[in-house]
Amino acid sequence: MTDAQADALPHVAPPARRFDARKWFFLLLGLGVFLAVYFMPPWPEAIDPAGKSFQLSPEGKAAIGLFLMAGIWWVFEVIPIGVTAIAIGVFQALFLIRPAREAFRDFMDPSVMFIFGSIVIGLAFTRSGLTRRIAYRMMAVVGENSNTILLGCLVVTAALAHLMAHTAVAATMFPILLAIYALYGEGDKRTNFGKSLFIGMAYAAGAGSIVTFLGAARGPAAAGMYKEFTGNEIGFFELTSYMFLIGWGMVFLIWLYLITFLKPEKKSIPGLRDTVRRLADGLGPLTGREWLVLVIVFGVVLTMSLKGVVPFLQPIDRAALMLVSTLLFFILGVLTVKDLEEIPWNIILLFSGAMSIGFCLWQTGAAEWMAVRWLGLLRGAHWFVFVLGIAGFVLLMTNFIMNVAAIAIVLPVALVIAGYLNVAPDVIVYASLVTAGMPFLLLIGAAPNAIAYDSGQFSTGEFFRHGLLLSVALMAVLALVVVTIWPLMGMPILVS
Repeated sequence: MTDAQADALPHVAPPARRFDARKWFFLLLGLGVFLAVYFMPPWPEAIDPAGKSFQLSPEGKAAIGLFLMAGIWWVFEVIPIGVTAIAIGVFQALFLIRPAREAFRDFMDPSVMFIFGSIVIGLAFTRSGLTRRIAYRMMAVVGENSNTILLGCLVVTAALAHLMAHTAVAATMFPILLAIYALYGEGDKRTNFGKSLFIGMAYAAGAGSIVTFLGAARGPAAAGMYKEFTGNEIGFFELTSYMFLIGWGMVFLIWLYLITFLKPEKKSIPGLRDTVRRLADGLGPLTGREWLVLVIVFGVVLTMSLKGVVPFLQPIDRAALMLVSTLLFFILGVLTVKDLEEIPWNIILLFSGAMSIGFCLWQTGAAEWMAVRWLGLLRGAHWFVFVLGIAGFVLLMTNFIMNVAAIAIVLPVALVIAGYLNVAPDVIVYASLVTAGMPFLLLIGAAPNAIAYDSGQFSTGEFFRHGLLLSVALMAVLALVVVTIWPLMGMPILVS
């Protein structure tokens, strides 16, 4: 077509962009909440059981306002979640909450780089062909019933989270679930089955990660605080014995919830078992590239598992160990620079912002002030109310900041107050670890939540609504375990 011909064509104006009232309402609501908190008079101090006062600084008050604004913007998805994360750094710098150097330095925190490395592992599984191979084998085992397929995916996710960080598990399972969903035959369309697969994967990764020390860093962190407070250690199998039942109980409860409230459109996929067996046979034996990816990933996971027992590995950050796999994938040609374009940078930015707001709350003293104020309300409560109150506060905090940070903020104050109520430190630590591992409300609560969101199968609002009901169920399960199962297993609840 010549330029003259092109000029002769009628020019069609792009469709007018509709005014999104909902978006602007929640955008301005979040901003209004931040400004209201920022310009409020100073808030009252918090006083711990020992009589020590904690004054909330203007920066700390502003950090709480920013924390609330980000939560509103994330839940209602008024702008892309990664852009909200950028806003967290920008607001800290503009309103002098923290220096820009500190606010934006957290965007490259080792935990963010660990998530990046985990996502690259998932990408390597996909590029090598391992994703399809694993997906086909799984489908051949679980059959053609949609509910059974979902259960199989949740079980595999939770089991893997016993052995490796739940972030790495989610990154590994994500492409496998995409391959499984492709067999469902609905393309990229949002379906109840798709929602169940990916939301369930995020929740099951959290439930499985509480069972061992290998699932996440929160377990070793809590054990360290417990040892410092009591002089005793929490053994590897001791943790598993107390957490196994509640972790797996939640996996099956999650499954029952999903098949009830997100009932699959198709009860089964006829002919699926024969199809996947034929596809699996067509892949042939493992290729050299697939073996290379397996060896690299197994080596990294094994090294991280030995980190706690091999002295010379202990000082090395786990993010550096995880990124060894990234380097090897590119050095050995498993991945190319073109593959970097497939990285979900929106999710990376989300966790960068989550780290920044978490450190902001910590460094300004806002998190400690909130913990002391909340736990101070429970000082004269019945021991059962106190234990569940602590667990509930950890559950709330871990949806906004790293679960390790939530544990570090709450446990020291909680263990002090527990002494006044004659509550054993054991039940405080274990109850906190249960809720810290299962942030079901917000995407920033855990990396698996954000990774699952990249599927496009659900909105942040849907994730929040389903997570709210399951969070209530989690607290009910914890309450039952605290008063029945843990005491029968010999866990001390009260001290004389």
